[in-house]
Amino acid sequence: MAIQPISPVLIPAIPELGSTQKSSASSNTQQITQSFENMLTALNQSQLNSDALVEKMARGESVDLHAVMIGMEENNVNFNVALGIRDKLVEAYREVMRMQV
Repeated sequence: MAIQPISPVLIPAIPELGSTQKSSASSNTQQITQSFENMLTALNQSQLNSDALVEKMARGESVDLHAVMIGMEENNVNFNVALGIRDKLVEAYREVMRMQV
């Protein structure tokens, strides 16, 4: 049985904010927003795939147990990465709010 590689679906291609290219803040914001939207879409798709595999197994359909476990673990890793990103964003927001202007 061939082992399928796990793809890192939650590593968005966030543009370099300190790059030498001159771009407006709004275009950087749009790119980052799009990256996070793509990341959340990938997380949702990972959850739906995992749920579908578990549901098929519960119905007694022919699903490989290894595929179900790998799908569940991949979803768990993706979810933990998303939580880590969320925690860092909240921490950065709180730090900005503490700054005195």
